[in-house]
Amino acid sequence: MPDPSFQLDPRLAADTVFVIDLVLCRVLLSRDGNYPWTILVPMRPGAVEIVDLDRDDRLALMDEIAAVSAALRDATRCHKLNVGALGNVVAQLHVHVVARFEGDPAWPGPIWGRHPAAPWDTAKRDALVETLRAALGSAAA
Repeated sequence: MPDPSFQLDPRLAADTVFVIDLVLCRVLLSRDGNYPWTILVPMRPGAVEIVDLDRDDRLALMDEIAAVSAALRDATRCHKLNVGALGNVVAQLHVHVVARFEGDPAWPGPIWGRHPAAPWDTAKRDALVETLRAALGSAAA
């Protein structure tokens, strides 16, 4: 179960929209409308690296990455999924799952630092959030 003392890094909170809490991770959607981009944050205070999680949490993280990846792929019909845990700017452990399309603004390169963030069309963003919630609901906390 999530640790009740868990607090989301303020930079992640400012740059995302809440999707759902799974057993281990809070799932967020990036406010950057250039890419359908989810972020999973294990709700474990002090976790900076994957190795900071115990074995059960590491296994749960992989399962939740797979579930979110499948939901995002199904929702977007993307060409490719990019998955990464960088954390060079925000130390709190978080994993990016980004739906990529041939011809998206950064294709085929990485998304970071390539283009300024673009706002989502609110209706499209809200529809994606609802689709992801529905797909992930059975895995929710």
